[in-house]
Amino acid sequence: MADILNSFIKLRDYCEAEQYKGWDPYDGLNSKLFNAIPFLNKSAICRLVMIQAFKRLPFNLRRLAIIPKQHNAKGIGLFLQGYCNLYRAVERRPELSVALGNLEKLKAKINEVAELLISLQSPGYSGACWGYNFPWQCRREFLFPSGTPTVVATNFCATALFEAYEITQIEKYKDIALTSAQFVLKDLHRAKAKEGFIFSYSKLPGNDTVYNASLLGSRVLSYCYKYSGNEKYKEMARQSVIACCEAQAEDGSWAYGSLPVQSWIDSFHTGYNLDGLIAYEELTGDTTFHDNIEKGLKFYIENFFMQDGSPKYYHNKQYPIDIHCPGQLFVSLSRLHKYDEHRQLIEKVKNWVIANMQSPKGYFYYQLKPGWSSKISYMRWSNAFMFCSLSYCILQD
Repeated sequence: MADILNSFIKLRDYCEAEQYKGWDPYDGLNSKLFNAIPFLNKSAICRLVMIQAFKRLPFNLRRLAIIPKQHNAKGIGLFLQGYCNLYRAVERRPELSVALGNLEKLKAKINEVAELLISLQSPGYSGACWGYNFPWQCRREFLFPSGTPTVVATNFCATALFEAYEITQIEKYKDIALTSAQFVLKDLHRAKAKEGFIFSYSKLPGNDTVYNASLLGSRVLSYCYKYSGNEKYKEMARQSVIACCEAQAEDGSWAYGSLPVQSWIDSFHTGYNLDGLIAYEELTGDTTFHDNIEKGLKFYIENFFMQDGSPKYYHNKQYPIDIHCPGQLFVSLSRLHKYDEHRQLIEKVKNWVIANMQSPKGYFYYQLKPGWSSKISYMRWSNAFMFCSLSYCILQD
């Protein structure tokens, strides 16, 4: 427990000192320098090159390119979930208040971060929803403007607000989160599958083939069903679950999406799928898909971690080792109530990630590669994610 607490406190102190603001792997188009050159920022190819260059470079040129540190809504949602976990941990084990703060202090922090998250909503949609603080060029077909809401970001934000409501009993948090169901149902496209349908990643067309995004949409609707009793939310969540479980391979794996170019099988998106399924089962009471959860978990545990605790990105290839790969393990096993069963694996992975992916300054690195690695501090992708992830370890230990 001491190693996790020490690691977490260093990370917490770093993030709080930065006021939860930071850079992101995909924020290249926030460059004031790039946007000052019209013939560059009007070109889809140039935008793609800009995003990929800043994402892949192992050194950070963002100050030079005048890319500001900003809040990212999904990151703030992850911080909020993390603080809620800490509150629960201290509630169960009061001695942790020495390191983590007492319940009154943690509740104040939950309120502070929840209010920040609410202020970051994307306006103009059917319900509460959240996006990213940067534009994103998706291949050459279309551009996601800054703030375009996605079902993935909305999942992390809305469900964290429900958790904040449970602790604070502030009705506003629940009421706002409940409206996210309307965003999922009215603003997202749905692609018909053999059975059921797939929710789109965003309102923009052509992105309704990704299983983890659809299952996170089911997760949002399952939470909203729990707090409203609206049967439509349950049924629509179920239709997405049906389609995604139908796409699960016999060995328990999922490809990233239904298109041929989305045929890879990776670690943390598999974890997202499991998170969506267990939330649907527990919040709706429908156990029809429990075998899919068990098969998926078995594949996840057996294919994405090495003997020494180092994680793999793909089921058949280790690199790049992304910080999400070890982090998602702690989250998924906690939510699946399998933490104790796999404690030996968890200990190996915890020790490995702290030793190999945490800076002495407290933040976590983005990716490790055989030749060179990106040890840039990214607030949403690395630090908020590990803040939330390690909070689950503290809650379970």
